[in-house]
Amino acid sequence: MKFFQSRALAIAVVILTAVMLIGTVVLTSLYFANIELIRTPSMFLEGEYSIDGGDFIPFDPDEPIYKPFHTITFKGTFPEETLKYYNELSISTKNLWYTWKLADGTVLFEHQFITLDDFLEDFFDVGEENEYSEEEKQEYRNSIIRHSPLEYNMADTPGYTAYAIPIDVEEYADIGIDSDTEMIFEFVNPYEYMPRTFNELTKFTLSYGSGSVFGIGNYYRMFRNELPGIALFIIVCLFGLFFFPIAGFIFWEIDYKYLTFGLMCFFCGLYMLTQTLSSYLPMWITDMALCPLIDRMSGYLFIITLIIYFRANLSHPASRAAAGLMAAGFALITAASAVLHLTTVCDVIRTGVYVNIIIAVDSVIMIFLLNKELRSAGKQDLRHIILFIVSWVPLAVTLIIDIIDIFFGINGSDFTMYGLAVTIAAQTVRLVFDLREQYRESIRYQQIQKELYEAKVAVMTSQIQPHFMYNALTSIAMMCTIDPPTAQEATVTFAKYLRGNMDSLKQTKPVPFERELDHLKKYLYIEKLRFMDKLNIEYDIQATDFVIPLLSVQPLVENAVKHGVGMKKKGGTVKIATRETENAYEVIISDDGVGFDTSAPKADDGRSHVGMENTRTRLKEMCGGEIKIESTVGEGTTATITLPKEGQQNEDTVS
Repeated sequence: MKFFQSRALAIAVVILTAVMLIGTVVLTSLYFANIELIRTPSMFLEGEYSIDGGDFIPFDPDEPIYKPFHTITFKGTFPEETLKYYNELSISTKNLWYTWKLADGTVLFEHQFITLDDFLEDFFDVGEENEYSEEEKQEYRNSIIRHSPLEYNMADTPGYTAYAIPIDVEEYADIGIDSDTEMIFEFVNPYEYMPRTFNELTKFTLSYGSGSVFGIGNYYRMFRNELPGIALFIIVCLFGLFFFPIAGFIFWEIDYKYLTFGLMCFFCGLYMLTQTLSSYLPMWITDMALCPLIDRMSGYLFIITLIIYFRANLSHPASRAAAGLMAAGFALITAASAVLHLTTVCDVIRTGVYVNIIIAVDSVIMIFLLNKELRSAGKQDLRHIILFIVSWVPLAVTLIIDIIDIFFGINGSDFTMYGLAVTIAAQTVRLVFDLREQYRESIRYQQIQKELYEAKVAVMTSQIQPHFMYNALTSIAMMCTIDPPTAQEATVTFAKYLRGNMDSLKQTKPVPFERELDHLKKYLYIEKLRFMDKLNIEYDIQATDFVIPLLSVQPLVENAVKHGVGMKKKGGTVKIATRETENAYEVIISDDGVGFDTSAPKADDGRSHVGMENTRTRLKEMCGGEIKIESTVGEGTTATITLPKEGQQNEDTVS
């Protein structure tokens, strides 16, 4: 039943992947091609502009201005159709002060810092002293503090603004404004290290309907103009919320690479969604100085989850430790930046300069760790290496490019989005491959379980053959007369040995080596009763901190006793040793018995070759281990079990 549930889940995930990919491709093409469903003017004047005090040059109202600046001044006139057809102008800005005035210096509209006391003084200055009671004034003051705790305490922080300015032709005519009146718009960027482009920080919307910036008309314009980006990033969030966590638990096995990737996808989609809607944040958030904090924190959380996902893909312990420190360090810096902003000590735009430097440094470290990871990936298949490179190199490089662009203002493009798109595509391809492998493994798992059960039955029956039981019971019977206490101990030991063999039928996972060694000592105790002084046993146990399939060492020891030392007239010694190497654990069973020719064809010599093959299979499938046998005629035999440490990492041990 479990298998069919897994198969249905895998099919559902594949179908969901296909649907999401098709939607993502369509929406991404619309977003990156900057295709607007309905075009609106990018500037509502006709005239010229100047950047940072330079010469005035003409501009096209329908063409965006993607140029970095600290101060940009527009002067021109309203197009005739603007006064004729539109009656509302919405202005949204990010981190800019701006002024709208006439050529003679008359200020029509201005966004500037004002203290709370000055704001309240203007608000209550209505010409009648007693219109508001002191209680009403205090209540209104408290309301402002609750809804805008930062705006009136951060003098150098413009925040995000959104204003709807009515265009009343008759009112403009009363103050002498017509289609020939020269207007001046001046935007000031107060941040030294934020030379972002004009159209990144400013948005104009002309509309036919009247109403405030919080009106239904503005919501309609928002979803009409930003629909491709909104839909695209919602899909990315859905990838994180639903799709990749499902993949993380596919076939009831947790894959932290997919879980962390889902986390990264969610916060990436949230960040890009916030970026897309950032111009509209003041529509929902009354505190203008709080908007940049929300915008920046969404980006910082994305970077943190990106580093966590990067760490999940690393295999080298030192690299994982370095990536973990990167994530923890960046999380602390993010928290410090938020605290400084909320306490009005320093806003996130200014601290963002240092955060961006750290992001650039982390990106360089990522490339260094990538190089180290690829150098140690010699044993991995080419497909894995290619997907790893495609997933991370473009993303790390585009992050560095965007950081450089922030400081030098090359063109204001978000190249990181392209790198991230490549990462998501590569991870999706990887998921398809993994699903296919998981499906094959689920089928193979059923076959292996059947084979392992049959193998354990064969091992058990081979180790409780009638002649072994006869010899053991005969030895115990002899001891009953010669040494009753020893006979009693031997009877108890033999019973525990038989119970251990029967328990092996229920055991489906590797067990600690100490358990296997304990069972092995019971077997050798019984054999010692039979062979007496002809059988010497030595132990050299240097490592026990590993797991091994139950009853996988005993067949080798049994061969050493019966066909090695037991075939030698004077008997001999069986030695059991363990040791730990850099990459593996080893169990060595050696004897100084008669030995045999390893190159000779297998003869019908009574040895349990089927049991040996079953032991090889169990070691390979359960722990990735192997057996190597070396023997010299007349000198003895050495059997070495090698268990890679890689196969030990995720094993569930049984105490």
